[in-house]
Amino acid sequence: MQHWEWNWLKKYNINGPRYTSYPTALSFHESVNTATCQNVVAKYQKPISLYIHLPFCASLCYYCGCNKVITRHQYKADEYLDALGTELELYRSVLAKKDIASVHLGGGTPTFLNTPQLRRLMALIKDVSSNQAIDELSIEVDPRQCDNDKLSVLRALGFNRLSFGIQDFDNDVQVAIHRTQSYELVADQVNHARSLGFESISFDLIYGLPLQTEARFAHTLALVERLSPDRISLFNYAHLPERFAAQRKIKESWLPKAAQKLGLFKQAIEHLTGLDYQFIGMDHFAKPNDKLAIAQREGRLTRNFQGYVTKDQSAVLGLGVSSISHIDGHYWQNEKDLKSYYNALIKNKLPIVKGYHSTTEDKIRGDLIKQLLCEFEVNLQQFSTRWSLNSFSQHFHDELQRLQPFIDDELVKLSEEHLVITNPGKLLVRTIASCFDEYLNIHQMRYSRVI
Repeated sequence: MQHWEWNWLKKYNINGPRYTSYPTALSFHESVNTATCQNVVAKYQKPISLYIHLPFCASLCYYCGCNKVITRHQYKADEYLDALGTELELYRSVLAKKDIASVHLGGGTPTFLNTPQLRRLMALIKDVSSNQAIDELSIEVDPRQCDNDKLSVLRALGFNRLSFGIQDFDNDVQVAIHRTQSYELVADQVNHARSLGFESISFDLIYGLPLQTEARFAHTLALVERLSPDRISLFNYAHLPERFAAQRKIKESWLPKAAQKLGLFKQAIEHLTGLDYQFIGMDHFAKPNDKLAIAQREGRLTRNFQGYVTKDQSAVLGLGVSSISHIDGHYWQNEKDLKSYYNALIKNKLPIVKGYHSTTEDKIRGDLIKQLLCEFEVNLQQFSTRWSLNSFSQHFHDELQRLQPFIDDELVKLSEEHLVITNPGKLLVRTIASCFDEYLNIHQMRYSRVI
């Protein structure tokens, strides 16, 4: 990760997806049958992970593009749990005998839920999944909506992984994005979580936020180093005020210029890899003994809508408003509007609004893109054998032509046996993988820049 070339990054910094799925959610359509989706769950023989979207937030963060509902009324979460209970009940017959690999609570702000609501949610999940033990329970934590008592409750409920939303520790940056939380608050919760025996603590950071400078970000990285999380997600701030109204409160003049933004990205990667974090790819880092790092070294890494995960978590059933399911090449998404989500469940119908059933060609390309993102290389003979391709170079003739500039710039090495992304090319893995995306030209301008 030592070789940096601004001209390459400028040349290849296209609009492109994060490939949490292939095809991406922009290809989803409305002609998806709910009975088919239930049947997919029923037929799937391997463990399934649950993702539960909890949309409520007590205050608005200006940078955020998530599906959220801003409220201070706690009873709204009780109404939501009523709906989640109905949705889970509709899946009961197909979940009852399934092994649940993991449960992840995302949002919004999952820690918006109070102690009785958290207990009720876990009771609903365990009731439908035959009360079995679940190996991994993780939750996204907003330190402003959490405290040590709530962390103790989460640990008692079986949660063993926490993801803290940090973004940046600098006060001026926090004020600009309307999310102020002190280092001391986060440190106290992290230390308490460790004392409770949580197995893994992750931090979310964002580069490219308003008022960020290399000096300010260096201070943030130093504080992150002091707390030493097991994993770090380093996201690129995508400024899309035409899509996300809250971002209109952020002035364009406050944002780092392209070269400054690259400098922040470079600074973070060099700092974190210098601390011996393993660069998982794109935007994830993990300590070498973390399960994610081990999975990458052993070729057991994959991606889903939560980012990088181990392969035993590749099948996901999404519950709650806007959540997305992905099982064996089938995708479906719930209603994004809370009222529409409720209305479907009042009628005792699954709130599925759109989705996609992958073709064989989609699965071939999705597998290739995923391998590049997770392992940075592909054994072409093994890949061709797995997918019964007569010739990799013939099947992907046009795509290899698009790849040629990367080969010329030594960002990719291609032989008859292997396609390998070199160290400097790893920073552009999304752009390189997009050469094999059959749908990119259709949707490209709706994505943000890769860096």
